[in-house]
Amino acid sequence: MKKWLSIALALAVALVLAACGTSEEDGNAGEGGESKESTKITVGASNVPHAEILEEAKPLLEEKGFELDVVPFQDYVLPNQALESKELDANYFQHIPYLESQKAEHGYDFTNAGGIHIEPIGVYSQKYKSLDELPEGASIIMSNSVADHGRILSMLEAEGLITLNEDVEKTEATLEDIKDNPKKLKFDTEYEASLLPQIYNNEEGDAVLINSNYAIDAGLNPLKDSIAIEDKDSPYVNVIAVRSGDEEKEGIKALVEVLRSKEIQDFILEKYKGAVVPVSE
Repeated sequence: MKKWLSIALALAVALVLAACGTSEEDGNAGEGGESKESTKITVGASNVPHAEILEEAKPLLEEKGFELDVVPFQDYVLPNQALESKELDANYFQHIPYLESQKAEHGYDFTNAGGIHIEPIGVYSQKYKSLDELPEGASIIMSNSVADHGRILSMLEAEGLITLNEDVEKTEATLEDIKDNPKKLKFDTEYEASLLPQIYNNEEGDAVLINSNYAIDAGLNPLKDSIAIEDKDSPYVNVIAVRSGDEEKEGIKALVEVLRSKEIQDFILEKYKGAVVPVSE
């Protein structure tokens, strides 16, 4: 008798546990047992302007039923690592050539969910008021990010300071692709992009190329403080990057839609006065 009672008790406990398990699974599943998409979207972003733009987008995204959690980053490496390890649902800090170079270098299975804005890169100098004033042998300090080199060199070519080899893809150009350098400019590429504003403030080099996000974060106005700035038609669009396949999630679609909305585009234009330019593709 005791044996049968023990068996009955064990079966009752098993049924209760099974029911609890089923209840939890049902709570995380939609119709047909499929997992429901979370309404929380965690996005890694550079402090300026990306995180600022995302903060402005929060209430608009909330109206669509999604909670936005913004995680700030200070560099260009960790946001992709965090996306790869699924600590983030998306990141918003990088332009398309950098994203493609990171995918090639690290094997990331990421995709561009949508372009949001362009940050024109600028040339800054404590010593000279124009590129024409740069002397022969002037030192040009730029980021150690190879993905930015083609962008910078293309800009300097457009300004008439250098000429690149005709057969080189501009976005992939390196210092070795410089064909003509009439002023014998000397290029220093030893610095992290985030350090460039401090290098400028320390009056190092004759000219410093600084990405607009770091310039703005350091209190510089790219339109007023630079001696030359990249054309607004730059192909270096900053994008929402996600793991491949996630671009079809409703939360990611809503995020891109909100960031491309008139409200956010107007905010970008008003706040950054042309130093950050919104796009719609």
